[in-house]
Amino acid sequence: MNIPLLGVNIDHVATLRQARGTDYPSVLEAARIAEDHGADLITVHLREDRRHIQDRDVTELIAQARTRVNLEMACTAEMLAIALSHRPADVCLVPERRAELTTEGGLDVAGQRALIEPFCRQLEAAGIRVSLFIDPELDQIQAAHECRAPVIELHTGAYANAVDDQRQHELQRLATAATAAESAGLVVNAGHGLNVSNVGPVAAIKPIREFNIGHSIIARALFIGLGAAVAEMKRCLTSRPVA
Repeated sequence: MNIPLLGVNIDHVATLRQARGTDYPSVLEAARIAEDHGADLITVHLREDRRHIQDRDVTELIAQARTRVNLEMACTAEMLAIALSHRPADVCLVPERRAELTTEGGLDVAGQRALIEPFCRQLEAAGIRVSLFIDPELDQIQAAHECRAPVIELHTGAYANAVDDQRQHELQRLATAATAAESAGLVVNAGHGLNVSNVGPVAAIKPIREFNIGHSIIARALFIGLGAAVAEMKRCLTSRPVA
């Protein structure tokens, strides 16, 4: 049975902490609550500007998390050194621009293969599973395959932001991309902009194995608590028909 996994991104717990420079709320406590309520892995993005997650968070999470830690990071020498030193179970390579509020699109793997492929090889050699965060485009899927990345994560932002007929179009793009990636032997994950109201149709795309969701869960937690928000999202994913 192909039941999708839920990766809970806890970046915005750290955002709240960093807003006042306090030592709370605790990223570790958030990870434990998420794991207790159905999270299959914990995702964090260590940005170059350290706007939320800090280096110490990565160290502590990898040491203490009961599930996998998925480290999102840019393709820079600094981040590669951190990943090779800490050796999380998974690394997801993402594009990053200082001025953006959040990740705005997928990696251009097809146009930056000379940069990305050595990262994939070095992380693979260290026993770290590599994922490439890409838009649902066939040329990017082919490039990811050629870089020997075993996993892709489809950027679902265009779907999440679309309305009416355009949303159906974006959903079809995701389905087509997921099927093509699976046929190429890639593990398919997805994430960005997903919430309990829009995740259902994407969760019904059976090649998608794992969803990484953060902002909407943390926002929902303000009203119903983090454990309940994680459990609610998990139910949304596991209610899909299974293969």
